[in-house]
Amino acid sequence: MNQSSFVIRRRRVLQLMAGTAGSVMLHACNGNTSGDASSDDSDDLAMSMGTAPWVGQLPLYIAQEKGFFTEEGLDFELSIFGASGDYISAFASNNVNSVAPVSAEAILMASQGKDFKIVLVQDNSVGGDGILARDTIETIEDFKGKEIAVDTTGVSYFFLLQVLKEAGLTKDDITIVNADPASAATAFESGNVDIAVSYAPYLPATARAVDNGRVIYDSSKMPTAIIDLYLVDTAFIEENPAAIQAFVNAIFKGTQFMDDEPEEALAIGAKELEVTTEELEGDLKGVKIPSVEDNLNMLARPDSDTYLAEPLKELVTFLLDEEQIESAPGDVASLLYPQFVEAYAGA
Repeated sequence: MNQSSFVIRRRRVLQLMAGTAGSVMLHACNGNTSGDASSDDSDDLAMSMGTAPWVGQLPLYIAQEKGFFTEEGLDFELSIFGASGDYISAFASNNVNSVAPVSAEAILMASQGKDFKIVLVQDNSVGGDGILARDTIETIEDFKGKEIAVDTTGVSYFFLLQVLKEAGLTKDDITIVNADPASAATAFESGNVDIAVSYAPYLPATARAVDNGRVIYDSSKMPTAIIDLYLVDTAFIEENPAAIQAFVNAIFKGTQFMDDEPEEALAIGAKELEVTTEELEGDLKGVKIPSVEDNLNMLARPDSDTYLAEPLKELVTFLLDEEQIESAPGDVASLLYPQFVEAYAGA
């Protein structure tokens, strides 16, 4: 699997449709690789998760490789699916207890009646997504009347609309050229459009290749616009709180390992994602793996500037306006479940 293929697959999310998944390829990974039959003990904690490969899951990959789940007494099974629709379907049908989706997927599932809680924030984009513009375009306000290449089926479109709103513009003020992130960057580089929305690795590469253009705005200026999450089925949480606590503890151990042993952390992630350590290191610059304090701000503190309920509310409005969901899922603040992070932090 090359870098571009897993990035595109991970983040083309708004086209998700409810229904039966197609063929699913599973790759189960357990923190306990010793073959110890004690994992069958009824007293053991167990949890399963469905996801697709993504750079923001590096702490999870580390937790598996270094045995942190096992240290926490958790028999953790990770199933790698070929596409986001597959792991969403598995979660909806209770074939896995948890998933690691983009925030747009979370809202889609909630609108379709899936009962879950957000127990942890996986990562948020802090420069990995951005907008390319010619040097003749000085401000976002200058986008009015221009053609913009953007993937209307992905999170890039929502990001663009948020940026436009901040500048007092709407989608009616521009002309959309629908293009996936790679094609949008190519269209910009070839001069077919003056503005394009994309993300790493295409964003920085194109900015370097074009003499008369640059990244005019990136997600570091809007760090809650594009967020990846860890969701757990509500009934499973109620029946297995110790398993969720063990999961959260192990993820934070993985995050700490990234700080303490960066070279080994990169090697673990590069092997899992089938990229070079240099590519992974570059991609990590565009995402922020949140700390315990960051998670508390996003999940537990309504007065925080990064409180997650606010961008989720905006996302609901966007998905309704774009007819991606038929009805609002209710109070999105009720989806936030910070208790396990609070327990880890001793709050």
